[in-house]
Parts: sequence; C-alpha cells; structure tokens
Amino acid sequence: MYFYIFDKNSHSLKLIIDIGNTTTKLALFDGKELNKHKVVDSLTLKNVQQFILLNKVSSAILSSVKNISKEFYEVINEFNTMVLSENTSLPIENNYATPSSLGKDRLAAVVGASFLYPNNDILVFDAGTCLTVDFINSSKEYIGGRISPGIEMRYKSLHTFTDKLPLIKSEKNTLVIGNDTKTSIISGVQQGILAEVKTIISEYKSKNIDTVFVFTGGDSFYFEKELKNSIFANPNLVLIGLNEILDYNE
Repeated sequence: MYFYIFDKNSHSLKLIIDIGNTTTKLALFDGKELNKHKVVDSLTLKNVQQFILLNKVSSAILSSVKNISKEFYEVINEFNTMVLSENTSLPIENNYATPSSLGKDRLAAVVGASFLYPNNDILVFDAGTCLTVDFINSSKEYIGGRISPGIEMRYKSLHTFTDKLPLIKSEKNTLVIGNDTKTSIISGVQQGILAEVKTIISEYKSKNIDTVFVFTGGDSFYFEKELKNSIFANPNLVLIGLNEILDYNE
C-alpha cells in the first residue's frame, strides 16, 4: 500500500509526467522549484504511487509523444491530470502551422527555455531519439524548427540499411578521421551531427549575435562537452516547461 494525498487546498506539490519515446520522467515541483525527479521505464499507477509516497499532490500534467494507453488513463483519473494537447492554453504564442502534429516535448522545451531566458531569441536543441531544433523569439512567439535523426538513430540506420556495417554505440571521444570501420562510423555519426549543430548555431548567430542556445535530452552531454562555453545545458528543460504550462492553466 502506498500513502499519498491528493489535496488541492493545502500546501502541496505538482506532479509532472513526461512520456518520451524511450523513457518516462516523473517530477514533483514546489512552486517553480524542482523538488525531485525520476526516470522510469514505463508509466503505471504503481510507479507513480511509489514515486509520490507521503507527498501531497495538488495538480498534475501529463505530456506524451505516444498515444494515450489504458495504463495512462489510470494515472490521469487518479490525479485529475491535465493532458497537454494542441488545445491547451500556453504562456507563449504557438505559430506552428500544424499544432496537432507538434511533439509535446518540443512545445514544453521552448516554454521552459522562454521561462529560464526571458526576453531573448532562443534556439532549443533536444538531443534524444531525434535531434530537434526549435526557435522561440524574444516576444515569446514559437516559430518552428527542424527534425533530424538523433545519434542512436543514425547508428541504427547504418546497421539496418547495409549488409556489413556493424551496430556501434556512441562514445564520448571521437576521431575526426576514423582509421578502421568502427572509428569511421563513430566519426561519421558523431562528428557529422556535431557539424550539423555548429552550422545551425552559426546561421542564427549571423542573424542575432545574442541568440541563446539551450540543449537538453539524453545526448546533450556530448554537445555540452564539444561546444563548451557557447551553450547552456539543462536536462530538465521539458519538465520545467510542463510546470510552467500547468501553472498557466491554474
């Protein structure tokens, strides 16, 4: 048995649920502060109950890049959860031409970036299953972005669509020029995606030198190491954005 309280009237925490392509993140926020968070393999009512334990929960929001399943609805109903959709009111202006097809993680990330770096043009890089790049201007207008394969997807595609190339895992250090098949693949994938990111950053700097570049996602550490002082990295950017959206709707 798990003891938790759903209480909208007393001082309590907000439950944030971010369901990605490969993992699910659970978080509790106290106002604007991240109280705690955890990565779980899947969303179940038991996982959420174990995570909350004795904490009081006043409100909740769920964002998913997947279709809502029966298990998701058990959590939604238990905590009176708001589900992020194209109809949700936002603290930014969404100018995306097809809002119903916009990934909820992309949307939450730009909201989080706009909260952390107000009054700035911001380019948000989410380096996960895909590499997404999204632009929000200093007036809080979300314009759109780019989607390309992430690091792991690039490795898998080389292995899947060729007969002899092996499946390689990403490494922290890469050669500019590989000296065997393995290091050639690593160089091609990781130096290639790094060159892609550097080119995008250069393009936006040429338009506005004060553009802020923010990285999040599971592979953001790679870019953080390679690009060093030219970027900001925040692994909890999507969670922060979801908390802002929840606050805006209360």
